[in-house]
Amino acid sequence: MTNFNGTILEENIILSTQNRGYTYGDALFETIKTSCGEILFWEDHYFRLMASMRIMRMEIPMNFTMEFLEAEMYKTLEANDLSKVSARIKFTVHRNEGGLYTPITNDVSYVISVNSISEDFYIHNEDFYQVDLFKDYYVSPSLLSTLKTNNKVLNIVGSIYAKENSLNNCLLLNTNKQVIEALNGNIFLVKGNIIKTPPTLDGCLKGVMRTQIINIIEALPEYELLEDSISPFELQKADEIFITNVMVGIQPISKYRKKVFIKEVSKMLLQRLNVKIRLG
Repeated sequence: MTNFNGTILEENIILSTQNRGYTYGDALFETIKTSCGEILFWEDHYFRLMASMRIMRMEIPMNFTMEFLEAEMYKTLEANDLSKVSARIKFTVHRNEGGLYTPITNDVSYVISVNSISEDFYIHNEDFYQVDLFKDYYVSPSLLSTLKTNNKVLNIVGSIYAKENSLNNCLLLNTNKQVIEALNGNIFLVKGNIIKTPPTLDGCLKGVMRTQIINIIEALPEYELLEDSISPFELQKADEIFITNVMVGIQPISKYRKKVFIKEVSKMLLQRLNVKIRLG
């Protein structure tokens, strides 16, 4: 069952062919994890969504409070018998239809869809995980590239490239040839006691899990966090590289080209992340 503007629908929604999220990618979305029925990191998701809507010049409805949207997600989970288990929520906001490139309204509608997942907490993945650079197309570093919009063609083509080349993932470059993120998450590079992640000014997604991991690292006196540009040459010099997103938590990278990485810091950070979740 799907939630469309507060109404639970028995069937999946059939969108109009004039829906602006479909015709122009004029939509934003948040992918949110629940653990045993509890929504994780909702405050971070909410404020990112509100900031993104302002950047997209969407009209934020008066009832779009944190409490209202949280209640709508719980209502959707309950309607799908997922209120006590772990699930994946996709919360999409699209500008209402009308107009061509110039919309006739900035009013919005929302869709909430959910599906069950098996893991209540984050699991450290020891499986082999190989990546390489995706250099066919580049991300233009700007405020728009930090948003989770429906414009994900580069990620789709990059994912196809990864599959065709038997890779688990690819790392993306911006137009300045700096490494900014993976196809499905932010990246962190470990060298000695320095943990480095690209700044959002370089064009990486302003990830919710990125924020959680940064907060954990900053509380560790034995490590120094740097938000600084990463060149491709640094990848093979790193001790460890990992990817973060809200669904997998932390995904350690095993191999980039000829370099094989350890997975010690990612394992430690994942343990601390799970403790943080348990403590609420």
